[in-house]
Amino acid sequence: MAGCRGSLCCCCRWCCCCGERETRTPEELTILGETQEEEDEILPRKDYESLDYDRCINDPYLEVLETMDNKKGRRYEAVKWMMVFAIGVCTGLVGLFVDFFVRLFTQLKFGVVQTSVEEYSQKGYLALSLLELLGFNLTFVFLASLLVLIEPVAAGSGIPEIKCYLNGVKVPGIVRLRTLLCKVFGVLFSVAGGLFVGKEGPMIHSGAVVGAGLPQFQSISLRKIQFNFPYFRSDRDKRDFVSAGAAAGVAAAFGAPIGGTLFSLEEGSSFWNQGLTWKVLFCSMSATFTLNFFRSGIQFGSWGSFQLPGLLNFGEFKCSDSDKKCHLWTAMDLGFFVVMGVIGGLLGATFNCLNKRLAKYRMRNVHPKPKLVRVLESLLVSLVTTVVVFVASMVLGECRQMSSSSQVGNGSFQLQVTSEDVNSSIKTFFCPNDTYNDMATLFFNPQESAILQLFHQDGTFSPITLGLFFVLYFLLACWTYGISVPSGLFVPSLLCGAAFGRLVANVLKSYIGLGHIYSGTFALIGASAFLGGVVRMTISLTVILIESTNEITYGLPIMITLMVAKWTGDFFNKGIYDIHVGLRGVPLLEWETEVEMDKLRASDIMEPNLTYVYPHTRIQSLVSILRTTVHHAFPVVTENRGNEKEFMKGNQLISNNIKFKKSSILTRAGEQRKRSQSMKSYPSSELRNMCDEHVASEEPSEKEDLLQQMLERRYTPYPNLYPDQSPSEDWTMEERFRPLTFHGLILRSQLVTLLVRGVCYSESQSSASQPRLSYAEMAEDYPRYPDIHDLDLTLLNPRMIVDVTPYMNPSPFTVSPNTHVSQVFNLFRTMGLRHLPVVNAVGEIVGIITRHNLTSEFLQARLRQHYQTL
Repeated sequence: MAGCRGSLCCCCRWCCCCGERETRTPEELTILGETQEEEDEILPRKDYESLDYDRCINDPYLEVLETMDNKKGRRYEAVKWMMVFAIGVCTGLVGLFVDFFVRLFTQLKFGVVQTSVEEYSQKGYLALSLLELLGFNLTFVFLASLLVLIEPVAAGSGIPEIKCYLNGVKVPGIVRLRTLLCKVFGVLFSVAGGLFVGKEGPMIHSGAVVGAGLPQFQSISLRKIQFNFPYFRSDRDKRDFVSAGAAAGVAAAFGAPIGGTLFSLEEGSSFWNQGLTWKVLFCSMSATFTLNFFRSGIQFGSWGSFQLPGLLNFGEFKCSDSDKKCHLWTAMDLGFFVVMGVIGGLLGATFNCLNKRLAKYRMRNVHPKPKLVRVLESLLVSLVTTVVVFVASMVLGECRQMSSSSQVGNGSFQLQVTSEDVNSSIKTFFCPNDTYNDMATLFFNPQESAILQLFHQDGTFSPITLGLFFVLYFLLACWTYGISVPSGLFVPSLLCGAAFGRLVANVLKSYIGLGHIYSGTFALIGASAFLGGVVRMTISLTVILIESTNEITYGLPIMITLMVAKWTGDFFNKGIYDIHVGLRGVPLLEWETEVEMDKLRASDIMEPNLTYVYPHTRIQSLVSILRTTVHHAFPVVTENRGNEKEFMKGNQLISNNIKFKKSSILTRAGEQRKRSQSMKSYPSSELRNMCDEHVASEEPSEKEDLLQQMLERRYTPYPNLYPDQSPSEDWTMEERFRPLTFHGLILRSQLVTLLVRGVCYSESQSSASQPRLSYAEMAEDYPRYPDIHDLDLTLLNPRMIVDVTPYMNPSPFTVSPNTHVSQVFNLFRTMGLRHLPVVNAVGEIVGIITRHNLTSEFLQARLRQHYQTL
């Protein structure tokens, strides 16, 4: 952020065009949630802040290190282990709460409606049963939408937002207690309301919020409840706990602690260390066994038996003992699995494309309107979904013969799924004895029960029924994801893919005559293919599915299918979570840059127009800087004005050395002059066109001077910190961008804390008389430091001086101007940096790099400009 100006004019592409153009730049359109055309690319927004993942090694921090010993270090580590255990237990309890009430409300709804259908079907009053179902669903969805109005960030699955947070982007309100409450109760009502959404995705978000808030022992929503808990008062510590919480959410949702750990590593965390791995796995195990313990005790009354490991349970895949020719899968089936992976990738890419278009439509036509419109959209989706489910269950289904194993208990349900579960989920609407309605069995059940039917039901499902179910579910799930309710995508994708896989199995059995295949395996592979095509995960999703099935032999086919589905989908578009990250304009950093970006250097992408402070600065200057800029870090510098010309006169050797230094050292003024020259030759430049209009009547000899003057005035003069000097419009480029010796970085939050606590000294005193703040005092207001615009600083003497050197970071990471972009990117991303100063060979700061200078869109623009200047 240090390279951006705070005013609206400076957010535009060219300052001199700011007040005269009626059209908005793509950056402004993105901030306003608008696009010029449907296919316009949404650029990363400049109003997103970064998190401080890098340590600030200042004097207060060094004082803490001086007091540390091995005993305190072990105590700190023990407290961290206790925290991750508490996060896992709390996440498991959150999952238990959601599962209990979803099951309660769903059983109540389907029980009432099913009784009504059986009663009114003979009288011809099925419309009354539909009205009852609508009453339940619309009420639940309305409540879920109201909760999202209270906290808009609670909408969706939350996985894109958590991914952004772990990448280093501060998403407002994403880990607040109010967000957790709205998320938990919202997903409870949205799932119970019959929408095609899952509760597993929001569990990941809920676990991340628990991980962020529990170690703080305070909440902005509960201001009066505070504990004196001095640990973990930094974004760096919070990031580790959020990683653990997200992994615990996956573990609680699927009963997959190892998969949860890999999910947090693959999909979420950008920064990882070996010590964190064990803590995240321990947190995931705690969540899994907490949920398992209570669910097993509540549902089966056998406390301590651990029979239900996760919210979503796939059951045991096992061939019937009477069928000796049956195998879960064979080597010949791998060819079919590869083809299914390709089809799953194509279907996933289609799903993502349609959902992206719907999201853009909502951004243009729904979100700008009053919030009630979002509630009405959610109710419309619920209405259509309910009518489709009811009509399809009653009209489109076929009566299929029950298998003998279903009547006495399917052998595939020996461990976690009993025969009672199978029989209770089979629907016999309008079908004679020993038959069941296959469409109603899929539609008129909770989604988890429908998945179990497709995985383990030995009875046949009609190919027409499976095809209609897949198409209807595909379209409705795509429409639903993105409305203003908490919603997950894992279960709808699994169910949709399971129907596709079961359809493939039916076709192979009935029309090709492959009687050896096991339908449940093809349903599982179809679910994996479609889910992989939508979310584009590989390692973690493979392990999650293996742990959910409790069958290690499925490892190879699941892995192959997911890899093929990912490669196929990546050929067309990104995964669904990356798409929604891009639609929000979040400056997310990928794993690495493209190869051709190494044609650029740090000097090509840095921002040379700096806002800086001196080691000793007057209060009036600090307040002015903080109130007129939006930067979150400021270089601490001193001016470098040497009398080198005097040395050059006396000695030729010294003169040659000084000339070499001047020719080889990049300066801010020289870089800015080079950029100004490149702007004049840029063919599509608005500035070029405007300058031509202004100088059309001028003499040719004056054209270059006027253009140079306009280019130099693009940057407003830096407000000088000394009262005896004032900015001048006659300053040259060297005066505006004079050499600055770099001494360190200081954060906005640190400067505000110093002003609030009156840390300063008078001009007549020594800087040693300035009060000193401890590390605990500097971090007391974390994570929400006061805003400079809300502070009353009238009691402070503006002539007083602040010595910032004890509180700045004197040794931040820096790079040379000649550093290749790939090296800059790897350093920035791996170390979790927020600001990266560019320092030349003599210790002068020549620019600064933030994550906005490393986004793919920014680098592509710089590369195009690089080609223009060749």
